[in-house]
Amino acid sequence: MNRKLHIVLVGPLPPPYGGMANQTQQLAELLRSEGQTVTLVPSNAAYRPHWVTGIPVLRALFRLLPYLVVLWRETGSCQLVHVMANSGWSWHLFAAPAIWIANLRKVPVIVNYRGGEAESFLAASARSVHLTMSKATALIVPSGFLKATFERFEMPAAIVPNIVDLRRFRNPEPHRPIRRRLLVARNLEPIYDNESAIRAFAIVRQIHPDAALTIAGSGPLAGALQSLVDMLGLADSVVFSGRLDRDAMANAYREADIALNPSLVDNMPNSVLEALASGVPVVSTNVGGVPYIVKDEETALLVPARSPEAMAAAILRLMDDPALARKLIDKGLTEVQAYTWPRVWPVLAATYAKASSHVAAVA
Repeated sequence: MNRKLHIVLVGPLPPPYGGMANQTQQLAELLRSEGQTVTLVPSNAAYRPHWVTGIPVLRALFRLLPYLVVLWRETGSCQLVHVMANSGWSWHLFAAPAIWIANLRKVPVIVNYRGGEAESFLAASARSVHLTMSKATALIVPSGFLKATFERFEMPAAIVPNIVDLRRFRNPEPHRPIRRRLLVARNLEPIYDNESAIRAFAIVRQIHPDAALTIAGSGPLAGALQSLVDMLGLADSVVFSGRLDRDAMANAYREADIALNPSLVDNMPNSVLEALASGVPVVSTNVGGVPYIVKDEETALLVPARSPEAMAAAILRLMDDPALARKLIDKGLTEVQAYTWPRVWPVLAATYAKASSHVAAVA
């Protein structure tokens, strides 16, 4: 795309560090590297005044009103709005208002929907989502899984994959002998089922007492998961590191020998892509969009959800079969090239150009 645009990018920003927040921050940096002007409008700005943080309804209002003011101001001088969208209240409170305001301002708006819970969300909110999407210029999603989901609800979508920064997520020695350091990089929420990963680790540790597990995430289940670790007698071998920033997360992958993804629902988990880029073999549940990005026995080992026994068996296979681990690593390093910025930017640039020309033609 030869044309330089002023883009308003709407979405969550770290902290806290997480998949969508990291992708928003990274996208802004990469767009600027292409000469685009980017104004960030965070959908998770700090609560002000701070005392409203503990009052649920009031804090939402105190975040929403300044957000709407900033959106109205910034969309008045930009040429394109790019909205990072998710399900539930995040959609209704932040994504939908951004779409409507961009429409009122007569600015093209790209909706970049993410999240593995799209099916249930659309089933419950299809009418309102349809109405809001009628005001958007284009819908892009990161995977064939989400494309198929939206099309079942008669909303066409184009695929623009997630982006992995290979300058950060890399491993100069991906073929070192498999040790027994396991890593989970998902938040401590029910949909990510860290409990199954912990129970799988307990099975592994009965055979390999030197195995260790790091869980890099935070969330409402922190206390319950810590209690489970204590009950299973794993306190000396499980570390809850909390959410890590991008550089610390990259270091954690380089220290890991096997990455686990125990999700119950998923779209295109960046944690899986980052593990592949870091030369770490992956054991993941076979849910949602995961089989769209990795192939069982080729680039990862896929197991049923909520099956600690199956996950443990896959982990033990990798520990006991270095040739299998090397194959997954090599094929994963090749596959992840499809998610680099030089491959993704032309697709995104074409979407921007089409959106801009469409609005110009309508005007």
